[in-house]
Amino acid sequence: MTTRLGGTRPATKNEDARWLGVAIDLATESVAEGGGPFGALVVRHGVAVAVGQNRVTRDNDPTAHAEVTAIRSACQVIGGFSLAGHTLYTSCEPCPLCLSAALWARLDRVVFAADREDAARGGFDDREFYELFARPRSEWQMVIDPIRPANAFAPFAAWNAEVDRVRY
Repeated sequence: MTTRLGGTRPATKNEDARWLGVAIDLATESVAEGGGPFGALVVRHGVAVAVGQNRVTRDNDPTAHAEVTAIRSACQVIGGFSLAGHTLYTSCEPCPLCLSAALWARLDRVVFAADREDAARGGFDDREFYELFARPRSEWQMVIDPIRPANAFAPFAAWNAEVDRVRY
């Protein structure tokens, strides 16, 4: 059985296993360098475009997850914000933040090794976030307050009026 890789040719199980091995190695190296136990890379046409490691604790950045750093780096390498035609390999099932980043990046595919249960056993339990999004915002501990001033739509009106905008 094969799956799409980069939108052009199928990835074999051996290729998937090889790239997951790289992601796992990146995750293990990240721990040794003061980061969290997560690694990821973006691949196109069987070639690694960029890698990422978890840098949350090292850089004091709660968004510096391995998948996000790999996506950011890959976008810099290709000079664009769309990773259509690319695959994200990651050492662990993406959390909601990373999954959202992968969707926004328009990746063709995400392949992961460990799952959310493994992450929980390792001290990284994201289940509450998965469950949170299923509940009404009125039940969240963090208050989300929509306040709608008269000019709330002004940035979007400016965007829509911009003839030369880069569409995404």
